[in-house]
Amino acid sequence: MMRRRNKTKSKKSHLRFRLNLLFFIAFLLLAILVAQLGYLQIVYGDRFETEIESTDKTVVSGNVPRGMIYDSQGRTLVGNQAENAITYTKSISIKSGEMLVTAQKLTKYLTVPDDKLQKQDIADYYLANTDHYKAVLKKLPRSQRYSASGDNLAESKLYHNASQYVIKKMKLKLTADQKQVALIYSKMSAAFQLSTVYIKDDKVTQTEIAEIGEHLSELPGIGVGTNWTRDYPNGNSISSILGTVTTEKQGLPADTLNEMLATGYSRNDRVGNSYLEKEYESILRGTKSQKQVTVNNNNQVLNEVTEYAGTKGSNLNLTIDSAYQTKVEQALNSNYTAAKKAGATGYSDGAYAVAMNPKTGAILAMAGLQNNTKTGKTTDDALGVINRTFVMGSIVKPAMVLGAMMDGVITPNSNTLPDDAIYLPSTPIKKSWYPAGTFSTMTAKRALEISSNTYMMHLALLEGNAKYTPKSYIKMDSDIFSKMRGYFEQFGLGYKTGVDLPGEVDGFLGSTTNEYNQVKYGSALDLSFGNYDAYTLMQVAQYVSTVANGGYRMEPYLVNSIQKTTTSGQKGAVIYQHDPVVLNQVAFTSAQLAVVKEGMNAVVNGTDSYGTGHTLAGLNPKVAGKTGTAQSFYYDQDNPTNPDPPETITHSFVGYAPVDNPKIAIAVVFPNFTTSSASSYLMNTAKQMFTDYFKINGNN
Repeated sequence: MMRRRNKTKSKKSHLRFRLNLLFFIAFLLLAILVAQLGYLQIVYGDRFETEIESTDKTVVSGNVPRGMIYDSQGRTLVGNQAENAITYTKSISIKSGEMLVTAQKLTKYLTVPDDKLQKQDIADYYLANTDHYKAVLKKLPRSQRYSASGDNLAESKLYHNASQYVIKKMKLKLTADQKQVALIYSKMSAAFQLSTVYIKDDKVTQTEIAEIGEHLSELPGIGVGTNWTRDYPNGNSISSILGTVTTEKQGLPADTLNEMLATGYSRNDRVGNSYLEKEYESILRGTKSQKQVTVNNNNQVLNEVTEYAGTKGSNLNLTIDSAYQTKVEQALNSNYTAAKKAGATGYSDGAYAVAMNPKTGAILAMAGLQNNTKTGKTTDDALGVINRTFVMGSIVKPAMVLGAMMDGVITPNSNTLPDDAIYLPSTPIKKSWYPAGTFSTMTAKRALEISSNTYMMHLALLEGNAKYTPKSYIKMDSDIFSKMRGYFEQFGLGYKTGVDLPGEVDGFLGSTTNEYNQVKYGSALDLSFGNYDAYTLMQVAQYVSTVANGGYRMEPYLVNSIQKTTTSGQKGAVIYQHDPVVLNQVAFTSAQLAVVKEGMNAVVNGTDSYGTGHTLAGLNPKVAGKTGTAQSFYYDQDNPTNPDPPETITHSFVGYAPVDNPKIAIAVVFPNFTTSSASSYLMNTAKQMFTDYFKINGNN
């Protein structure tokens, strides 16, 4: 028994020793840890404290005013109007409740425009209050707070469910004061971290600026600055050509969002959204300012320092003279209005005009009206010059004659043809505007002067090696369409001109075969005198310029040069000067061109009683040109399958002046008029366009 007791005592002694050893080791480790902490506190304490109190500096980009747009005489067409603005720069990880408090304080000194709040905006404003948010969460059913496994839903999902509850169940009605807070809060919450948005940038009063300036320390993120808006000192002339700029709220266009973000844009940047503003966005946008924002460890913005003020966008100098542009618009408006009063525009969908320097392609003016046939209301539609097509009629005849001479079926010295009408089975007689049989033969010059359709059809028969017998089916080479269109194409008819505006369309070329895959030879005859294919007015202006300048198809353009902006906001160095671009040279000879130019001169200045353009005779300097009419039918969008649509007439004119040294070429179209006598309104427009141009620029 004694041995067993000693053995038990020995075991207890060993256990006590082990426990004491463990306590000693733990004490020793704790002592080492305390010593290390003390060492770090004494030796590195100041450094750690500095790091805790340290700040972070971030560079934030800011917008600069866009470049200006000037006319050819240096008049401002598009400028920038500076406006006082109240801004907000969003801190990193700022809480919604903090923004709400700032918005509530700001309403004491600022009144924002009464704008429509979306339901989501109202819900966001209500839930920015933490107590409101918690109360709404408690009201949500369990399925909208927890997942199927019983876990809490993600915060974003909880917030979505809470906002939907506020929208659908609570249907809040805000007081006027609450609405002001909600409007300000919605602008603040829409900002990205460390981005600056405008709380109010229109009609900010001096009182508002002064009071907010005095209380900036109470309004974290709020600042006083300036904003700019596009300004149009010369009115809204050619506004559709100039284009528009998005608002900050609209931001980047959805169709180019990713592309623009990749090149340094922010989502709320204001950018060119259409036409010249869009086409020259990279030029007009300028270089963003750089602002260094200092943020403390609590992610609060401490101060902002502008490191680079940015560079205003470069300026565009256009080819258009705004004084002449105004005259063209007035001529188009007054004559179209007169036609409307005379009852000639019942089915007309507008009127269009363009003027061009035939030697360079510089656009001197372009104007358009679109007429709503239902309401009778007209609106500006200058872009219709490049994005609408019309069957123009006889104005294509100079190109037809030149094509026939290039094809060799007639020559400058041998171009007399029969002027017999064309008779085809089951088809109305194909003839000129004058009675069939009036003339037995016709020369190319006279065919242009009196606008003979039959002469042009006989040219097509020759080009197609036709075997024609009156009242029998006609047979031509199967490539007759491609042959005639090939010559027209050299003048640009039917194809984009290359003008520096987005949205230009091709012409509309009619089908060459019927449902039985047979060549439509009768339609080829219609094509010869301009009653089949449809062209834009810009294509037609390019075409007549090619005739006027001796055969060079010039690329039309609106931007003549680009200039930098100096630091004082003035025009700086020219960084781009447009050089005229020759797209192709038409392969006619000078003798062939002389025939056509004589015919176009005779259209206006000839003595033949059948001449079609004598309205412009007597102008100084002399004008050469070609009139056109085309039969068409009114297309009613509300009744597109109407089996008997009303017949209409499209009137057109192309011309140039002076005859011996052209400086201006014009094209005008009045589509879908109800009477042939309505051509007088179109010719009066053309007459005013020539007269006003030389009044402004002189005859030399």
